[in-house]
Amino acid sequence: MRINLSRVIHLLLMLSIISSLNAQSKLDSNEILYRPAMHFTPAKGWMNDPNGMFYKDGVYHLYFQHYPDSTVWGPMHWGHATSTDLISWKQEPIAIYPDSIGMIFSGSAVVDENNTSGFGSNGKAPIVAIFTQHNMEGEKSGKIDFQNQSIAYSNDNGYTWKMYAGNPVIHNPGIKDFRDPKVMWHEATKKWIMTLAVKNKVSFYSSSNLKEWKHESDFGINNGSHDGVWECPDLFSLKLDNRNFWVLTVSINPGGPNKGSATQYFIGEFDGHSFISGSSKTKWMDFGADNYAGVTFSNTGDQKISIGWMSNWMYAQQVPTNKWRSAMTSPRELYLFDVNGERYLGSKLFTKPEIKNIVLFNDGANKLEDITLANPFKFSLLQEGLKSFSISLSNDIGEHLDFGYDSVTNQYFIDRTNAGVHNFNSEFSEKHIAPRLFNGRNMVLGALIDKTSIELFGDIDCTIMTDIFFPTKPFTKINLQTKTDNSKMNYRITNYLMP
Repeated sequence: MRINLSRVIHLLLMLSIISSLNAQSKLDSNEILYRPAMHFTPAKGWMNDPNGMFYKDGVYHLYFQHYPDSTVWGPMHWGHATSTDLISWKQEPIAIYPDSIGMIFSGSAVVDENNTSGFGSNGKAPIVAIFTQHNMEGEKSGKIDFQNQSIAYSNDNGYTWKMYAGNPVIHNPGIKDFRDPKVMWHEATKKWIMTLAVKNKVSFYSSSNLKEWKHESDFGINNGSHDGVWECPDLFSLKLDNRNFWVLTVSINPGGPNKGSATQYFIGEFDGHSFISGSSKTKWMDFGADNYAGVTFSNTGDQKISIGWMSNWMYAQQVPTNKWRSAMTSPRELYLFDVNGERYLGSKLFTKPEIKNIVLFNDGANKLEDITLANPFKFSLLQEGLKSFSISLSNDIGEHLDFGYDSVTNQYFIDRTNAGVHNFNSEFSEKHIAPRLFNGRNMVLGALIDKTSIELFGDIDCTIMTDIFFPTKPFTKINLQTKTDNSKMNYRITNYLMP
């Protein structure tokens, strides 16, 4: 039997084309199903911590840990995105690349209005970025001083950067975990303050010019949770009842309240030299599994706006997105509130996208029948009297995400046990819980849902939970169930019109 070689080659070519088209089809469907509408994601490649966020001339600048050549962690760059409303984002060219000193790990950026650094030109304030450089060769060779702090500057509002010739500006004193500088201007002492994560504590440094730094003090050896390494700190002030307080946030991995990565915080006093916490309690910024390394924008005045990485190191490199990995949380405005003399940090949605339509408004009914939804959307509920309830998002193949309130335990919950794909990690498919911090008899619960994420805001933004999930078909139905007819509920569902 003679084999027609040209036909075989043609057949193999056609099979290759079909296979390629099928693979592309899967990529396209994955893109449509999982790419959020209201949360920043990189066009391609890996992303983790938000970095260097600042606001200037009507533009919000978001930098982020980025490896453009793979969907898993690799040599870190600073990716860059810009927005005028914190809803729609434009991804810019990569901002800062690794160099001979090391990869570009997490850090911050400030607007040097008084040109204390001397980097400004033509009377224009420079933007100065401060970040950790991680020397992988040093780590592999067994050294422990492979993380140092460096700076770069920009004279075009953060679009292009030049490395400082005198890097690093803070040399490692012989500590393995020595990273993630967050810098702010301290008006009372007229100096820059750097908050740095140092293994299991925070170190404060001061500088007059962003180049030369003096160690001021340490905080945290005997404070908060120490179930994991401390990372990505932030220090800022907020007012409560016309009194100024300082807030120190510190991310920890692992050790979160629902396993893996999370962010704790402390409220107290800071005098430009040292921080003193006003409480011995361990407090969490977000009780969900998927809000980590969150920091605030600089140059926003008294308003503090935070964005976090919407993932968890337990499974971040395994989630089922093909072209890119990870999203950022929604931007949140931070504020302080008091419950029985104990101060807490609250978070509320900062952005208010235009409402396309009101899907439902119901006054007093305790059962919400299935209705059709479109992503993204916001759910809000007011309950008079504390009764258990469960809200279920579902599709027509039986997958569902449940969230609500349990009056017996006085806890909010998000249950993603049956919410879709979860076999990529054994820790993913679980029910997460959070305490109700507010003690009023009426309850307000809000949730922002965007394809593969839910951000829950309990009691007007007092208890926060953020979780991601991956249904194999979109959730288009919502159902509300209560265990009693003795409580009154008002609820509203709105769809958002994206710019």
